[in-house]
Amino acid sequence: MADRAPTPERQLAMVFDLNKCLGCQTCSIACKTLWTDQEGMEHMWWNVVNTLPGDGSPRKWMETAGGFDAEGKSRPSVLPTSEEFGVAWKYNYDEVWNSSDTVLSKDRDTKWGMNWDEDEGAGQWPNNYFFYLPRICMHCTRPACLEACPRTAIYKREDNGIVLIDEERCNGYRFCAEACPYKRIYFNPQRKLSQKCVLCFARVEQGVAPACMRQCPGRIRFFGYLDDPDSAVYKLVNEWKVAIRLHPEFGTEPNLYYVPPLAPSRLTDDGEIDESQPRIPDEYLEWLFGPGVHDALNILKAEMEKRRNGEPSELMDILIAYKHGDMFGGFTNDPGVLDRKPDSVKTGALNSPKTRS
Repeated sequence: MADRAPTPERQLAMVFDLNKCLGCQTCSIACKTLWTDQEGMEHMWWNVVNTLPGDGSPRKWMETAGGFDAEGKSRPSVLPTSEEFGVAWKYNYDEVWNSSDTVLSKDRDTKWGMNWDEDEGAGQWPNNYFFYLPRICMHCTRPACLEACPRTAIYKREDNGIVLIDEERCNGYRFCAEACPYKRIYFNPQRKLSQKCVLCFARVEQGVAPACMRQCPGRIRFFGYLDDPDSAVYKLVNEWKVAIRLHPEFGTEPNLYYVPPLAPSRLTDDGEIDESQPRIPDEYLEWLFGPGVHDALNILKAEMEKRRNGEPSELMDILIAYKHGDMFGGFTNDPGVLDRKPDSVKTGALNSPKTRS
């Protein structure tokens, strides 16, 4: 097994504001068309947007364990099956186009997929609820996938903290996919190796934010270095402390943070507002984000109240994101003028000297 990853010189991080996510999947399609359009990658969604409460992708991934325990030791885990990840099904387009009474449907043997339970929530009317949870590789400070790999094929770049898989070394053992508590690593059955989000490193090297960040119409995604005091990421994580980690008990110190979701007030059976209990149960949010979720939500509510009263709020200005470029910590170059994908990206050989820096 590999040693623990060295501490990088700087760490890139992301913040996703769950109060603005539309569930539109633009981020998913931006990633899909850029990175997973090759043979053996049909079922891969490096970016997913699942509905919570729900089973997610792969199915029931939050119950598969992995990561590290409170003492820093690896926790036993379960590798989801290909059916739980979801296969790339086909639709009966020809049948629909040529028949007036046929419904569009996917392969009837398919049991699960990337967005199978979309928009299915919880609770009872009139207090039912759901929200969207977008996920990519967390590019963790202590990646469980890296430590689980017997081939030392996974490494953390020392210049920016991006976690990558050296596809020339990977033998497809899938210990990495099992160890990852967020289950963000896929297996390519054609090439017999593991693949995952690369945080658009070829774009980042040229001063451009990752595709899923730039393409988000809801402006929920912030990107930048954790030590850059001018970046929105730094301010949301370190100053305002409203951006927190998903399942911090997994012990991998993920570098994807979330602004937790607020919810409308509960309603009584006769339609009156009832603020005695939150619509999203406190215990569910604690299970997702840990006890720190309450402080984050209280700060959000206080700053929103200030704005309603006509007072200024730096936090609200950051989260509203009036200027798209302010969200990306200086990674604001135009992707339309980028160099084409370097050969190392096209061939999957991610261990070039530049990438390994």
